[in-house]
Amino acid sequence: MTTALISHPACLDHVTPPGHPESADRLRAVLRALEAREFEGLLRLDAPLAGEESLLRAHAKFEIDQILRVHAAEAGRNGHSYIDGDTSMSPGSVQAALRAAGAVVAGVDEVAAGRIANAFCAVRPPGHHAERDRAMGFCLFNNIAIGALHARDVAGFARIAVVDFDVHHGNGTQDIFFGDPDLLYASTHQFPLYPGTGRPSEKGVAGNIFNAPLPPGADGRAFRAAFENLLLPALDRFAPDFIFISAGFDAHRADPLAQLNLDESDFAWATSEICSIAARRCGGRIVSALEGGYDLEALGSSAAAHVRALSHS
Repeated sequence: MTTALISHPACLDHVTPPGHPESADRLRAVLRALEAREFEGLLRLDAPLAGEESLLRAHAKFEIDQILRVHAAEAGRNGHSYIDGDTSMSPGSVQAALRAAGAVVAGVDEVAAGRIANAFCAVRPPGHHAERDRAMGFCLFNNIAIGALHARDVAGFARIAVVDFDVHHGNGTQDIFFGDPDLLYASTHQFPLYPGTGRPSEKGVAGNIFNAPLPPGADGRAFRAAFENLLLPALDRFAPDFIFISAGFDAHRADPLAQLNLDESDFAWATSEICSIAARRCGGRIVSALEGGYDLEALGSSAAAHVRALSHS
């Protein structure tokens, strides 16, 4: 079986204000990197629109209505609607956000049906900061959490794990997973840094949250130690039926929004280690989705390293 690349041109139509780091050029850089000859074997799929029933598994109805109706209407009138100082919507944002969430849902369905081994969802806006009742941090809907809960509630996988190596802590995914012992969230991230969550003391209702914060300036050795000492053992003990990866590449040393010193080999190593546990515990079932990464060259090469590791698992 093969690795799928799931994306959609509508994800380019989420227009952020001039100078905003989360621009459509990010996705263009990722897709350009994945046009290389070595990736010719990827199964390329268009992301469907996520239905409202999928969104409701992760988000409160009031919050969904705010995005799909209130802010969407304002964006249609004014060209932009500002949710907070970092997070805004344009007229194309609803379609982009529904395709981004729909990509992860589709990845679950393709993996569950045995048509693919795993999937990488090259989408935007990103998702892991979106909490159950609040969009924030460049994120509208929590794509990974929506897909994870689809895997449990629709596809029938009982134990779901998310591993997040974005440089920013995925407060939204933690918020959605915190009270459910059958959902594991494991993150390594820079601390202190936005959004200010992700302390080791944040453990979840049943010890199902694992945070391994790294100080500014930490390098690949510290990153790998966090995985080897905490995240990978926790993931293995949890024995998931399906694994998701919040694949942010802003811990790269070239990234302008943080101060970690990773490179492409670190992301490839982490991906391969997660794949090894997936092969042992859950038949290799993995769906990954793009989160952060704001230096375009580093983002493209890091995403390529990540997909290369997925496809070789």
